[in-house]
Amino acid sequence: MRIAVVDDEEIVRKRLQKTLEKEGHRVQTYPSGEAFLGSLEGASFDLVFLDVILPGLGGMEILQSIKARTPDLEVILITGHASLDAAIEAVKLGAFHYVSKPLRLEEIRHLTRKALEHKRLLEENRQLKARLEPLQGWEEMIGVSPAMKEVFQMVRKVAPLDCSVLIQGESGTGKELVARLIHRESSRRDQPFLAFNCAGFTEELIASELFGYERGAFTGATTTKIGFMEAAHHGTIFMDEIGDMPLSMQAKLLRVIQDRRIFRVGASRPIQLDLRFIAATNKELKQEVQAGRFREDLFFRLKVVEITLPRLADRPEDIPLLMQFFLSRYSHRFGKQVRIFNPDVREILLSYDYPGNVRELKNLLERAVALAEGETITVAELPPEMRESVRDSSEPYTTLEDREREYILRVLRHTNFNVGDTARILNLPRTTLWRKMKRYNLSKA
Repeated sequence: MRIAVVDDEEIVRKRLQKTLEKEGHRVQTYPSGEAFLGSLEGASFDLVFLDVILPGLGGMEILQSIKARTPDLEVILITGHASLDAAIEAVKLGAFHYVSKPLRLEEIRHLTRKALEHKRLLEENRQLKARLEPLQGWEEMIGVSPAMKEVFQMVRKVAPLDCSVLIQGESGTGKELVARLIHRESSRRDQPFLAFNCAGFTEELIASELFGYERGAFTGATTTKIGFMEAAHHGTIFMDEIGDMPLSMQAKLLRVIQDRRIFRVGASRPIQLDLRFIAATNKELKQEVQAGRFREDLFFRLKVVEITLPRLADRPEDIPLLMQFFLSRYSHRFGKQVRIFNPDVREILLSYDYPGNVRELKNLLERAVALAEGETITVAELPPEMRESVRDSSEPYTTLEDREREYILRVLRHTNFNVGDTARILNLPRTTLWRKMKRYNLSKA
């Protein structure tokens, strides 16, 4: 990085310059704030070490001037009169950090590395936002992976054709989003889009919800009710979790798709409908057909075109884009200025398997932004089970013996210091365990 040191003490300037140049940075020193500000127009710095007490303009005034002119320039304030109030005020004005004299060189090196990482994350943030710009119209259906490009290509092809579509994929992969996207890109875009979940309902309830019913059709039917399909006339009906629909109801749905007409429950006259059918399932329908749980004729009626959505873990190149998208969305929604991810958080989120797919990532980041207190998502904002998967980077390394002692102690506590049970869990002879307990001074006391 290009670093500026602004301090009226020559010994401090020289000491910092020598330390930072050894780290590979280019350093320019200034004895006053006026001298630094005068050179700021023609120079491009990444970081400034700025003394608070200076002749002429003070450090706080210079900090405000820096942030007004170059907001991304990181500033670390130095003072011989450190106080919590001053530190809080400096951070509010945009300082990256705050250190006090006498300076500890290891702390200076550490803060410089942190500032470099912060700038790198901000730049990565800008690049991700630039990549997101052309994708915003697709809402949460974001991706640059080959699998998602194939999905988008299929959507563009099938949307104008007005044929039935079957969308398959695990829960949380965005099946309803794809269905809405197909509808939005079709000639029916100005007509209703209604979604119905087929899971967990009896045949009677599904029939009354989808087809509606006449007044007096059954006990409690005091008025005529229009069903989902009739309400979606001229538009699109999306039938989610179609694989869970009862077999007897599948026969009725097949007839509706073939004839494009329905009978309300208790009615004797049909109602003609103009509908597009899109269905989705997290089951493998071919296997359901072979098992006799799904009608083969309905399967082929629904899958005129089939779109399969990939698991999030199978398209890792899309995770950074989705992270940035949800970070921006919830930061804006909650009125916060959360902009970047702590490196440990990035590592966790990029390596996590996401059994709940995009929905799980979305929920994780909504929670993290809601809990965040600054501009950075930290490990503290992650769920406890994810926080346990990372150790603080500042934690010193320990020996194998220390780790062995910790693990044996943990198992002993789990068994309430039952040596026999502990030996079985550790797959050790009891005599070996006794020796290790004696060696590591492990006892219930």
